[in-house]
Amino acid sequence: MDKLQVIETVKKIGVVAVIRGNTPEEAVQISEACIAGGVTAIEVAFTTPRAHEAILTLTEKYKEDASVVIGAGTVLDAETARMAILNGAAFIVSPAFDENTIKLCNRYRVACMPGTTTIQGVIQALELGADIVKVFPGEVVGSKFIKAVKGPLPQAQMMPTGGVSIDNVAEWFKAGAVAVGAGGALTGGGKTLAEITETAKKFVAAVAEARK
Repeated sequence: MDKLQVIETVKKIGVVAVIRGNTPEEAVQISEACIAGGVTAIEVAFTTPRAHEAILTLTEKYKEDASVVIGAGTVLDAETARMAILNGAAFIVSPAFDENTIKLCNRYRVACMPGTTTIQGVIQALELGADIVKVFPGEVVGSKFIKAVKGPLPQAQMMPTGGVSIDNVAEWFKAGAVAVGAGGALTGGGKTLAEITETAKKFVAAVAEARK
């Protein structure tokens, strides 16, 4: 899938599932549960052991499904980003700002989403060609941060992660977010795979309602 298509697909879905597993197999199962519920943008976090294996498995399984995009998260450096890309990751998400990671993503024409909670960080990310800026940790700065940044930087596309829930997802979109990242609220709390699927459906519905 072309880089621009990936970005538009993520924005259309509106929710990126942040996947953390104890094994690659568990990460794949959790991802499949999210996809079954309509959250088809999957960010496999590199805190998962051998995360690249999960990314490869998922990209192979869903390569004919244009509604599904598989990416990598918790990418701290360019080396990890390259490993993810070589295993099929269509987008790279970082919790912080790393110039070399952004440059590498641009080199391979892969969507890049670096993290920051400062307006300077947003500007630097835009100057280097970041596609979407991850606002992390979202619960620290709140939705008002996005609204404030959109004043001087209306062109900035931002995606909060951390503290995002079904109950507050509307606040983020009303503030100007193009998508949200959901981790614990979507897959945590000891949920079964069936419960994760049901929660994913609720997230999709909440995003649709927020965009009305």
